[in-house]
Amino acid sequence: MSGGLQPPKAEPISVLVMGAGSVGCYLGGILVAAGLRVDFVGRPRVLADLRAQGLTVSDLGGGHRHLPAAALRLHDELPAELKPDITLLCVKSGATAEAAQALQAKLPAASLVVSMQNGVGNAERARAAAPALAWRAGMTPFNIAELGAGHFHRGSLGALAMQGLGDEPALAALQRCFESQGLGLRLYADLQAVQWGKLLINLNNPVNAMSGQALRAELLQRGYRRCFAALQSEALDILEAAGIEVAAMTPLPPRRLITMLRLPTPVFRLLAARMLKIDAKARSSMADDLSLGRPTEIDALCGEVIRLAAQQGRQAPLNARMQALVQAWLPGQSPFYSPAELLAELGLA
Repeated sequence: MSGGLQPPKAEPISVLVMGAGSVGCYLGGILVAAGLRVDFVGRPRVLADLRAQGLTVSDLGGGHRHLPAAALRLHDELPAELKPDITLLCVKSGATAEAAQALQAKLPAASLVVSMQNGVGNAERARAAAPALAWRAGMTPFNIAELGAGHFHRGSLGALAMQGLGDEPALAALQRCFESQGLGLRLYADLQAVQWGKLLINLNNPVNAMSGQALRAELLQRGYRRCFAALQSEALDILEAAGIEVAAMTPLPPRRLITMLRLPTPVFRLLAARMLKIDAKARSSMADDLSLGRPTEIDALCGEVIRLAAQQGRQAPLNARMQALVQAWLPGQSPFYSPAELLAELGLA
């Protein structure tokens, strides 16, 4: 291990990562570096890489930690004997119910499980599928890219968020461990506003995936930003109609962010210096999913906006069109959409 902070004093908690993909491997790797016992359950491809290469986690600030394979507790299936103090659910949204049922079958009743997935409804879906467990919502604000076998890189800024109280020993210990490694964790009594704020930001994921470019390069092109802003604006109109509060995930409140995204690029570059603190390696997880022919989480993003609109007797045509574009994408398809082409597909040209 190199380039990291010193582990904190020993914390009497153990962690299970259910879904060792990009988010699960990064968060779990940080906790292993902090000295915690962490068990990983994941897909065969990722586990094979970890067994061969170990786990490397890095970030845009130059942090770099390598954990040898011998230091990792890897499982193809959920062991029956595990009794973790906290489980981080990191599977893709489409696998939520199945993973929740698998956890309920093996973990003690009332075990604490935090959904660190995209979208706003996964904790509720998991609770419906596995009511015997204690479910909490969580939020991962930053981008994580898989750079190579066993190497996961955080390419943007932000603090983790979880539903909970600071006087809960397990969550307080987890918070100290993350912070010992330079990663913030904020606890909220109610996470809904934060989740919707993150979902608004994540509406750039399909734009980035359709562009075929790194996040920073995509955001520096006004046509792509106009697509992102239009998706956000439509979603925010629906949220306001539903009376749902939205937390600001950038220094600007959501409406002002939308205005800034639409500005000419020289002005945007000047005003959005913090937003553009993204390294050249960062890309959306949806872009990775498309390139590998995997199911995407578009239904947990645009789909949530469409469902909320229907509840209000409204429609969300821009988000519906973007969802259709992603779902129609074929593995190996090329070329990607230029800014003008994507604007035209959304009826914004």
